[in-house]
Amino acid sequence: MEKLIIVGSGPSGWTAALYAARANLRPLVFAGRPGLMQPGGQLMYTTEVENFPGYVHGVTGPEMMQQLRDQALRFGTRIMTDDGPISEVKKSGDDEIVYHFQDAQSVDFSVGSPFTVVGDDGKEHKAQVVIVATGARANYLGLDSEKRFLNYGVSGCAVCDGALPRFRNKPLAVIGGGDSAVEEANYLTHFGSRVYLIHRRHELRASKIMVERAMKNPKIQIVWNRKVDEVLGDEENGVTGLRLKDTASSKTESLEVTGMFLGIGHTPNTQFLGDQLELTPEKYIRVKQAKPFFTATSVPGVFAAGDVADDHYRQAVTAAGTGCMAALDAERYLTLRGED
Repeated sequence: MEKLIIVGSGPSGWTAALYAARANLRPLVFAGRPGLMQPGGQLMYTTEVENFPGYVHGVTGPEMMQQLRDQALRFGTRIMTDDGPISEVKKSGDDEIVYHFQDAQSVDFSVGSPFTVVGDDGKEHKAQVVIVATGARANYLGLDSEKRFLNYGVSGCAVCDGALPRFRNKPLAVIGGGDSAVEEANYLTHFGSRVYLIHRRHELRASKIMVERAMKNPKIQIVWNRKVDEVLGDEENGVTGLRLKDTASSKTESLEVTGMFLGIGHTPNTQFLGDQLELTPEKYIRVKQAKPFFTATSVPGVFAAGDVADDHYRQAVTAAGTGCMAALDAERYLTLRGED
């Protein structure tokens, strides 16, 4: 039986693994599988990370995730693969050997510790403590052209990407009509020359104060009754514009922008939990945020970290911080139970 299983491998998961490994808990990580829960989380889709402390000249998302993973492995973290747990990622020449990391298919927290985590292969793994760090994924429109320009002008996070050189002093677009979209649009006015807030209806769903803020901002132009029909661009420049369709007349028009930001919400990766943990109305894991365990969930001995429990900040650095907190909470929980 394991002392600690961590489900998820973004900044929160790897930071939790690092702290837990240094506390001699020998954590076992279910890192995820491409197409399901992406190993490394959303940063694996990010080409430039410039707002994580310590990276003076920035770093790509995949490079950062590899470094966090290798640091956790260095101190004794293990990753579950189809061939069993591994404690190092080997290379063949300059390239890593391809490992088939396992995802968590389901869990059973109903009878308390030891908890059960079921892997992709259907095998059960028992643990005294579990940390859920499965993150949340940005919602996209589902267009083929949108996928083609992801990270080349299409982004799901204005705070993450808005300050990048490609967007500075350029016209930008935000898609959506709720508070998230208006917040994204207001934030982007610090960088873009103009921000178009594109909404498929003639009334924003955002709160009154947010609507007033958008209306009063001279750099925001609301484009009513339009939806994105296609993202336009080329390989050299990335996004160069959008083709919009009038939701009433179906007529199309082009809008010149160099960036499209999605403000249509996020979906936390909590489906595999079933009804095992208490969730918020938006399906994020509800954590106690109080002593003695700030990252405790509704089930004693199960903790949550990162974007799966955070619908507000959603930043790599805050995710890493809660990963640290969850690992310290898990260690303290085991100590109090006499299982350290």
